[in-house]
Amino acid sequence: MTDLLDRPEATSVRAPSRAVIRIGPLSWRVERRLAWTSLALLGVLLGIFALSMVLGDYPVPLADIPAAVLGQGPDDIRFVVTTLRLPRALTGVLVGAAFGLSGALLQRVTGNVLASPDIVGITAGASAAAVALIVIGATRVATVTLGALAGGIVVAVLVYALAWRQGVDGYRLVLVGIGLSSASMAVVQYLLTRADLTDASQAMVWLTGSLNGRSWDHVVPITLVLAVLVPPTLLGGRSLRALQLGDDAARQLGLRVETARGLLVLASVLLAAVAVAAAGPVAFVALAAPAIASRVTGSGGVALVPAMVVGACMLLGADLVAQHLLGGLPVGVATAMVGAPYLLYLLSAATRIGVTR
Repeated sequence: MTDLLDRPEATSVRAPSRAVIRIGPLSWRVERRLAWTSLALLGVLLGIFALSMVLGDYPVPLADIPAAVLGQGPDDIRFVVTTLRLPRALTGVLVGAAFGLSGALLQRVTGNVLASPDIVGITAGASAAAVALIVIGATRVATVTLGALAGGIVVAVLVYALAWRQGVDGYRLVLVGIGLSSASMAVVQYLLTRADLTDASQAMVWLTGSLNGRSWDHVVPITLVLAVLVPPTLLGGRSLRALQLGDDAARQLGLRVETARGLLVLASVLLAAVAVAAAGPVAFVALAAPAIASRVTGSGGVALVPAMVVGACMLLGADLVAQHLLGGLPVGVATAMVGAPYLLYLLSAATRIGVTR
């Protein structure tokens, strides 16, 4: 394998479709189609973001939004834009990006398109911890965020440990994750039966996945966490290429397989947990975004940045649909309406090709 990678003729064939990006001592080879498609996806995201600023019970002209963001213009427009719509839209973008990247990492590490945080129990574990804090009266966003992180990490460790058999098989990990997800949701149901009506109602809305009432208190924590997690995670994407060749080939390339896999899974868990803490366990974004990104970019390889952008587009677009076409329902309802049929399609496809076991 290394001989093939080092052959000059192999490099000359691949060079026309790739560009090299250098930042100091670091360099990346980027497929040109992947780069252009990513820019197009960013344009789509920008359009959806602009719509989220303009549409609503109080329409705001697009030309007035930059001035309102800078603290200028009429007071009513500034209030609508900077207090109501901008934090909500930013939370949607950040949460969607976190779910998209988390799902892409987990699917690439396990080699299983069914492996996503909401399927293998990570979001359920984060939800159980967050609901427990809500029920006992914790109201600070930072407290719920830390609780969700802890719950997601605990469940992820259990899934990884129970799925380990001289390595981690993708389908065994999914099955173990489904079991622990059910156990976590049983804990959630028990907590809801013990909570008073107000706390239970708040927890139920949160469990559906919602961007209602999101403020700068939600934007700041997830922004800080993503600023810390995303750069090293994207750099770790290089390890994913080696892992996709198989454990033996990755070891021959000098990669510490279990260390790299463990760090990437940890990054996936942290991204999913902080997203759950900010907006609740929004279903199916982490499952569908990586597959959509791969199809749109035409890349069967590691498409982490496109997965982030697609996740952001999905969540923010679903929130627009939920607000203006579904009568203000939580965004999790809109994503579930699309995601559930997609999951059934994946299960049907897996059964047809005989990979379920």
